[in-house]
Order: sequence, then C-alpha cells, then structure tokens
Amino acid sequence: MRLLLAATASYAPPRGGATRSNLVWLDALARAGHECRVVCGPPGAGAAMPHHESISILPIDDPGRRVQTLRTQILETHPDWVLISSEDLGHGLLREAHHSAPGRVVYLAHTPQFFPFGPASWNPERRAAELAAQSAGVVAIGRHMSEYIERELGRPAVVIHPPIYGAGPFPNLGNFGRGLVTMINPCAVKGISVFLAAAEGLPSVDFGVVPGWGTTSEDLSALARLSNVRLLPNARDIEEILAQTRILLMPSLWYEGFGLIAMEAMLRGIPVVASDSGGLKEAKLGTGYVIPVRTIERYQPAFDEHAMPKPVVPANDASAWVAAVETLTSDREAYEKESQASRETAGAFVAGLDAGAMERYLAALRPSTSASPAEHATVESLSPEKRALLLQRLKRRTGR
Repeated sequence: MRLLLAATASYAPPRGGATRSNLVWLDALARAGHECRVVCGPPGAGAAMPHHESISILPIDDPGRRVQTLRTQILETHPDWVLISSEDLGHGLLREAHHSAPGRVVYLAHTPQFFPFGPASWNPERRAAELAAQSAGVVAIGRHMSEYIERELGRPAVVIHPPIYGAGPFPNLGNFGRGLVTMINPCAVKGISVFLAAAEGLPSVDFGVVPGWGTTSEDLSALARLSNVRLLPNARDIEEILAQTRILLMPSLWYEGFGLIAMEAMLRGIPVVASDSGGLKEAKLGTGYVIPVRTIERYQPAFDEHAMPKPVVPANDASAWVAAVETLTSDREAYEKESQASRETAGAFVAGLDAGAMERYLAALRPSTSASPAEHATVESLSPEKRALLLQRLKRRTGR
C-alpha cells in the first residue's frame, strides 16, 4: 500500500501523543513493506523518535504551501489511503484530502479539541464534520473516544490502540523513597493550576516538569517561582524522564482522548494521580487515585503565544491532589500497592495490543462510495478571516 499522512503538527521530531502514535503506526507499516509519506508542520523542540528510514517526512512551515504539498503528493504518488490526523485545526487538510482523493480518506481521531464536531471542539464546522463522517474510515485510540465520535458524528469509529509502548520487558521504576512528582506538558489545559497549588502546598516534596507544546512563557515563570519544582529537559526516551519520577501527576482540565503517558508510567510501576477527564479514566484501568475535576468549558476571545485559544480555567480545589501526593510519599504500603496494581493492569493491557491491527484494517478497508469531492482548499489552517470567525465564536461562548 502507498500511504500518505497529513497533519499540522511537527513530526521531526514528533510532539505529543497523537504524533507519536501516528509515527509508530507508520513505522510498523513501513517495516511491513508499505510506502509511507508524511506532510506535516515545521520542526520544533522535542525529543527525536526513531522510525523506519524509508518513511519520507516533508515538514512545511507555511500553511498554504502545506496544503499545496498535500495536493501535489496525492496527484504524484496516487496513495491508496490518505490519513488525515485530527491535528488540523482549520480543517484545510481534511478538505484538500477529500477534494484530491475522494473516497480514499481515513480520519485519525486523536484530539477532540481539533475535531470539526462535538462539544469539545475549538472550531466546529458543519461541512468539515460532514467530510469526516464521509471518510472511508475513522480511527479512535480508545473506547471512550470511539463512543464520543459515534455520539457526536453519527458514525462508528474503529478502536485501534497504537503499539506505542514497545515490546518490553519494562523495568520497574516505582520507588517510594526517592524521585520527583512529575508533570508532562504543564499548561492551562493540562491543569498547571492544580499542579502549582499541589507543589505550593507540599514545599518539602520535590516536583518536576517537562515543558511541552502547550507550555507558555507565563507557565514557565509561574513554575520558576517555586523552589521545589525542577525543570526537566525533553528526552529521547521517555524512560529517562520516568526514571526520575516516583509519581506522575495528570491534572488535565480539558477533554482527553486517552492517556498515553499514564499508561507508560503505569507499565513501569509508577503510580499515576489523574483527573477523570475524558479518556484519562479509561487509561487508568480501574486503578486508584482518579480525582474528579471541573473541566474547561469556555475559551477567551484570544490566543496564547502558541496560537492556541486561551481557556477560561475553572477553580479546582487542590486538596484532594495534595492528599493523594502526601499519601503516596509518606505511606510505603499505599505506594507499593498502587505501584503493583498499576504495573499489572497496564502490562495486561499492552500485552493484548496488536502491532499489525492498523495494517489489517487498511488492507481490508474499501474506498467510500458515498464520498463526493470536497470544495477545493486554499489554506491549510486558519486564515485571518477564519481566525476572526473563531474569535467571534469564542466571544459568543464567553458572553462578551
């Protein structure tokens, strides 16, 4: 098969769970002999991720040129399937794929905020939602997200969890006596407000953070004010971070598709204290320390330095988070019980994953006969007009 994947995110290196998941899928497909190409956003900061040398990655900075490159690649390489990842806020890649390869589009639904449909969407768009529904296939990485898609889009999504975790064996990194209480990608939507309150409430506990795609300069300044918070550099291998971690904190306040990093920590016996937002509860697999939160429901009519809508962050009482961390750092029995339960349940989950599932799915898939060519896309992400429209929608949501 000839496969062409498109997204606005960076793939050189990949940033975030969606891009890492997609690259793992492509790596397995390339190793099976399939031709794989990626049209994506420009390189950014982050850890490199090894992948098959035959995968051709075309990073494009300019949004308009990115959509033109997708069009050219479709016309020149005649891919069997065009995989459009949900990291496409303006939905331009989705429109172009349906225009240039009608019937041969597969929508990879990772991040609900980027979907053109559903209550979590930053930029809902009726026509783009129709195109997503017309896709030959829609793929979700968890049961919770699959149910969300079927409910909000009106069509089923197949669940294919990416074999992102490796083959193991996984070292047991759970360590009651030392290590950091770590948060990945501290930012507003991921719950930095809860993290800061927990770190401030436990001055004798050492915390750590790994800045990510959402971390702003304002976030870094807030973190720097706390003497018990250490900034950790991005690492090529997640184990480099987890080896320094005794508890992983995931106080996410936006609607999560899944919790890949939660699973990675649990596999290694590291207790995870997580919010109950979206698919995070599913990722916890029934283990302990899932804390209810008030999630983000509205966004300001403004963008942050990463061009992301600024959320209206609801107040959340951090006392349950402080209590959870306090228990796991002072009660060896509680720590070891959670560590063992996490390791066993995550190990069983990963053992049941099938690295060949995506290949078999695509091989058995047939082009959609109901698809009609989409209107021609001229921009890949938000144009000034589209940005103004999104700001108007955000204003209506805030009542301003």
